[in-house]
Amino acid sequence: MKITSPLAIGATSLVATAAIRHWMATLDYRADFGDPTVDPVHPDFRGAKIFVFWHEAILLPLHLRGHANIAMLLSRHWDANVLDKVARMMGFGVVRGSTFHGGSVVLRQLAERARTGNLTITPDGPRGPRRRLAAGCVYLAGTLRIPLVAMGLGFDRPWRLRTWDRFAVPRPWSRARAVVSRPIHVPEGLDRDGLEWHRAGIERLLVRLSDDAEAWATAGDDRAGASRVRREPSAVAAWAAALPGPAGVPLADELARTGLASAASERATATATSARRAS
Repeated sequence: MKITSPLAIGATSLVATAAIRHWMATLDYRADFGDPTVDPVHPDFRGAKIFVFWHEAILLPLHLRGHANIAMLLSRHWDANVLDKVARMMGFGVVRGSTFHGGSVVLRQLAERARTGNLTITPDGPRGPRRRLAAGCVYLAGTLRIPLVAMGLGFDRPWRLRTWDRFAVPRPWSRARAVVSRPIHVPEGLDRDGLEWHRAGIERLLVRLSDDAEAWATAGDDRAGASRVRREPSAVAAWAAALPGPAGVPLADELARTGLASAASERATATATSARRAS
């Protein structure tokens, strides 16, 4: 059903926000961070980040990381109107639009936000294909010179809606898990080949982390180095995002760390791409 009137959007958003808060509060949350300082609630968090995760799992960060100086990129389509209001009520900023289609205005808005805050994007949204990463987030990271953080999110055998993304609704009092990458550096001024190499690599990484998080949530086993996380505002992100932060690791190194490729072969590909760009 298409919800277009401001009154209906407002009422639906209020109900949805209350339902999300109460429903998601029943879950057990744990996270495995490649670098714990990428979490905006960490006391050593520094420098703006672009957080990316699949659209199907949006309930997890929406519940946990409001009021952490994060702006969410949402489409201008009518079906994001309710999510716009819900995100704001949950403590997120919102930018409406696309990084590619009519993107000059949106890029200016995102650049302005990134001077003092973090960004988050669902790179397979708003209409899919499911778990197919659009290049916009890669282009944005290189253009704004902000590292990407890939977040694999999973629930213990969630209910799945019959939507394009198989939207995940976690079972009450079940487990939710996050497997989070280190900050990833995207070089500025990538050519078409370089952009595609990074796009495909980050897509593979995000799929791997998401599958890992889902398997961990289902198994419910302990994991060395994992930490319990909870819904909390950030005491530092309001000012720390504007400070210089880590540039991030090369994508090749993060792929190697997660077992997706050898660092040597990935670096060779990256070097060849850079050489073609230079010539």
